[in-house]
Amino acid sequence: MKSRRSFLRLGAFFPLTHFSFNRLLVGEAAGQPLVVSTWDSGIIANKGAWPVLQRGGKAIDAVEQAGIAIENDINCCVGLGGNPDRDGRVTLDSCIMDDRFNCGSVAFLERIKHPVSVARKIMDTTPHVMLVGEGAQQFAVENGFVLESGKLSAGAQKTYRKWLEKSEYKPIINVENQKRPDAGGKGVFAPNKLDDGTPNHDTMGTVALDAAGNLSGMCTTSGMGFKMRGRVGDSPIIGAGLYVDNEVGAVTCSGQGEEVIRMCGSHLVVEFMRQGLAPKEACRRAIERIVKRDPLRAKEFQVGFIALNRQGEVGAFSVQPGFSYTITSATVSHQVYKSESYFS
Repeated sequence: MKSRRSFLRLGAFFPLTHFSFNRLLVGEAAGQPLVVSTWDSGIIANKGAWPVLQRGGKAIDAVEQAGIAIENDINCCVGLGGNPDRDGRVTLDSCIMDDRFNCGSVAFLERIKHPVSVARKIMDTTPHVMLVGEGAQQFAVENGFVLESGKLSAGAQKTYRKWLEKSEYKPIINVENQKRPDAGGKGVFAPNKLDDGTPNHDTMGTVALDAAGNLSGMCTTSGMGFKMRGRVGDSPIIGAGLYVDNEVGAVTCSGQGEEVIRMCGSHLVVEFMRQGLAPKEACRRAIERIVKRDPLRAKEFQVGFIALNRQGEVGAFSVQPGFSYTITSATVSHQVYKSESYFS
């Protein structure tokens, strides 16, 4: 039976080229999976996820592979290669959620390379949703995960020594981990990549739709660089950094996690879509609510949402310019797009 024709609507989003468009055809909805990740480093994540979807695999397996791929990339500020907290130790947060509201999460996890897979193991094998700190590490080791050395990567060592010269904590818009400590202070728009061209973001969120029409998502992070010891952001919190409702859509985000937590951001976007809003408009409404809380302060931070609904429509919106996301499907090969923003 011939499947119903569907379109991936990108609204007025722009690829990172001079070409712009309003709508992009991705093929037949019933048989065409797709994956969407935050930032241009989402190319790495999508390359991990796409082979699973391409062979007809499940979205939950695809998003886990997306997390593993980005956690493996030592040049991306996610995973054990990321920047440490103020005490010089890397702590990781991650969560994962499938099409049946099953979810798992870890926070303040040290010396484990793949927090996304620990979160998956919690989801699949325990009655709990979240494990943290020493308990999360103990669970990981007991389930076969290797306890790594805890030594900082060469890049993290360099930036940590630089940070110690002043020990200032001033998150930079679009570069929350301050990989570029010389980029400026509070409210400075720093580039999305380092001088050597490597990605420069501390959170990777991925949402996917598989050939069976089911949704899943994951989020993984090393958290804000040089954060207070014990700080946990939105990334491992179901409903904040990630939410999936298979009847409606899947949403994840990146940026200043405290602002997302206050609004239960990803859940809020899903609920806007439930009311009938397209993904882009749902993301816009959530951003407007975040900005409304403190419009002056909102000029000093970044939050960006990406949303994918059951019909295969993708949308994004952010507080500040510079937020990007990556789409991969049968007809879109790891293409990076910029979202519209509240402040232009």
